[in-house]
Amino acid sequence: MSQITKELIYTVQFYHPEKMISQMPGINNDQTRAALLGIEVNLYRQLRERFRLNAQKTANKLLDNPNFCSWVDQLPFAPGATVVGLGDSITDDSQSWLEILRHLLYLRRPSDGIKVINAGISGDTTTHLISRFMDVVQQQPDWIICMAGTNDVRRHGLAPTQVLVSLEETAKNLKMLRHLITSQTQARWVWMTPPTVIEEQIKADWALAPLQERWFNEDLAKVSAVVRQFSDQLVDLQTIFGIPANQDLLLADGLHPSLAGHQAIVSALVEKLAGI
Repeated sequence: MSQITKELIYTVQFYHPEKMISQMPGINNDQTRAALLGIEVNLYRQLRERFRLNAQKTANKLLDNPNFCSWVDQLPFAPGATVVGLGDSITDDSQSWLEILRHLLYLRRPSDGIKVINAGISGDTTTHLISRFMDVVQQQPDWIICMAGTNDVRRHGLAPTQVLVSLEETAKNLKMLRHLITSQTQARWVWMTPPTVIEEQIKADWALAPLQERWFNEDLAKVSAVVRQFSDQLVDLQTIFGIPANQDLLLADGLHPSLAGHQAIVSALVEKLAGI
């Protein structure tokens, strides 16, 4: 039996190979997923269940508030609707805001049969989202909730001189995504700005530091300003997380939201869509 290490927990939490090679036959089963991660299937299932329970418990905690229950009831998702969450690791996370939303809808509105699809892939930039957007179109979404741009401003090296995707290209990519959805689906769109980070923790993190990956709040603020230009509904996570981000809302890596952070994200989303 493989040991449960922080590296293994991180991998199962943030990497889902079945999404990256979804068109390969025979990929959609636990045995193959576990094999791709190099672990036993029972351990894979144990870790996935841990994250599922974390998301479910967070949903239950939110639903302890009668007011929040009424807000979930008011969410404008019609019975049978398909809701797609599009983004990077902040969405792809096995206990992300989208997974909590999935449980909220199941627990509070089980008869509505609302389908939630996690279309986040760790590491994706807005360019990647365009390249795989037809996969989203084929899901025939009624709603798309998009949080993108964090990896566009990823910097590499000890003294990085540029971001991975320029701000101008990010703006073009976001406009292209908006064009694709309006021209090829009837879905309603919701934007979320990238949350802020704690730069010094990223610099010292056991997983990120060896890769010499950096994120800076100044860069994230510029992307968020671009996102705010769209006329669709907006959830501004910059204001919710603070600058620098509230320590309690992030994991120790200073980049990814903690459960408390994901709870804050889904709370803001529910309040926005319920018209609170």
